[in-house]
Amino acid sequence: MYRKKYIKISAAALNGGGLVNEYIIAGKITMSADEGNTEGGIKLDERQKLKEPEMYRVILHNDHYTTMDFVVEVLVTVFHMPSAKATQVMLDVHRKGIGVCGVYTYDIAVTKVEQVHQMAKDREYPLRCSFEKA
Repeated sequence: MYRKKYIKISAAALNGGGLVNEYIIAGKITMSADEGNTEGGIKLDERQKLKEPEMYRVILHNDHYTTMDFVVEVLVTVFHMPSAKATQVMLDVHRKGIGVCGVYTYDIAVTKVEQVHQMAKDREYPLRCSFEKA
């Protein structure tokens, strides 16, 4: 006498590039009631799903030496903000101590922070910029 069992197993593994490999294993196992032997086949079906990248908030920090005009220039140049929006963010930095410049993926956030620091260094301002998970 033979019994038939059907199994379906799902597992996910994360790749380094942000892709999730999902494996669905579905197969038929035939067991002999007398001997306990197993025989059958396993079918492997692979699907890839994209994982959304983590986002990071880029922040400017207030200091007592950097001019407001330079902060607006940085916001317009590096973050491509219109003048009115750049002025609003600059006032947030001035009044609240910090201002959010934008939300970006990790690589872009790091690049923006480095660009701000390079501009400030070239003009000899101590302007600080950082990023944090959004």
